[in-house]
Amino acid sequence: MFILTMGLNHHTAPIDIREKLVFKETEEEMALITLLQEKSILENVIISTCNRTEIVAVVDQLHTGRYYLKRFMANWFQMDMEKIEPYLFFHEEAVAVNHLYKVTAGLDSLVLGETQILGQVKHAFEIAKQTGTTGTLLNKLFREVVTFAKKVHHYTKINENAVSVSYAAVEVAKKLYGTLENKKIVLVGAGEMSELALQNLAGSGINDITVINRTQMNAEILANQFQAKVVAYEQMNEHLLLADIVLVSTSASEPIIKHTEMQQLMEQKASSMLVIDIGLPRNVEHDCSYIPNFHLYDIDDLAGVVTANSMERKRIVSELEDTIHAEVQTFFEWEKQLGVVPVIRALREKALEMQEVTMTSLENKLPGLTEREYVQIGKHMKSIINQMLKQPISELKEMSVESDAETSIDYFKRIFGLVDIAVSVPDKEQAETRSKA
Repeated sequence: MFILTMGLNHHTAPIDIREKLVFKETEEEMALITLLQEKSILENVIISTCNRTEIVAVVDQLHTGRYYLKRFMANWFQMDMEKIEPYLFFHEEAVAVNHLYKVTAGLDSLVLGETQILGQVKHAFEIAKQTGTTGTLLNKLFREVVTFAKKVHHYTKINENAVSVSYAAVEVAKKLYGTLENKKIVLVGAGEMSELALQNLAGSGINDITVINRTQMNAEILANQFQAKVVAYEQMNEHLLLADIVLVSTSASEPIIKHTEMQQLMEQKASSMLVIDIGLPRNVEHDCSYIPNFHLYDIDDLAGVVTANSMERKRIVSELEDTIHAEVQTFFEWEKQLGVVPVIRALREKALEMQEVTMTSLENKLPGLTEREYVQIGKHMKSIINQMLKQPISELKEMSVESDAETSIDYFKRIFGLVDIAVSVPDKEQAETRSKA
């Protein structure tokens, strides 16, 4: 068993690529289940945010796991694997675990130390757990990284005065207009990013804020917290015509602010308009940026604004490196104590030996096989072996943390003829502790 992470983020892919590879919230469960059905994938969690799409998986083989993760991503988003591959990164084992610790604590974010990612990782884990795509390893790992991230924010205060993307949006507005007093703000969307934006806007002394959302009830709930106005979604363009600043952050899969409509609207508007699109996929058609007096910023455009207090936060990140390294080592020490790694290795070696014997026999009985045919048969045979071993390996892994682990593993070894393999099984108290972990 190996831990393997594949993904893309604001370091590896521009926004026009990231927005095409976002898992919709309504499809999260189906995506998790679909991925689990791929060869080699034993467990998985999918993290999909405005700045990253990452999959953390437990695989039975690293090489095979890498291929099927890529294939799943390409198939799910109906894109050629060759087109998305240049933007993907892979992390294995300790590097993968180290990366997850940093991501969850906000140390790999566009905004160092931001806390929003912690909630997003926790949500991703809970969905995967409820869907049944996590097991012993990822349950343990994600609980540890979430606990660690909470401690980081509590003890280091790295999140204090951290510049959020929403804060950066407000700073862009201040740079363009100098002051935001008497400016009319229209906020399109009523999710978490919109709430953060409203907090920053209210803190800037703005009192003319209008909230527009497709579900008006959600707009009213958000607006009531900040004494903002609410108008119907159907009246959006009418109110955009009056706005000085527009912040857009919705979960729409297609742009809701169109170039043609905005072209006509700006011809009627006497003043300029700042539009900040913090949605992913983007909510505003990119061609709108060519309209005179239509100043459009997206998430990547805001990156340059995120500089305040960065030196202090980078110092804290540097100091946390050793702590994270120790956490990673502790996790892998725990994994080794599960005691079933030798059994899994022996099972796989036995299966491959059987394949080799069968292939030799096949070559003797069918001497007319071409080299290409021989290789293809070998590949298919190995594929069958991998599929047959996937469920037993997954079950063995779960047995290792049960209170009667020793008895269960002994039965497993007898069934597969592995009785000579020594196994170190935690005592009952340790097993019960891990099963709860």
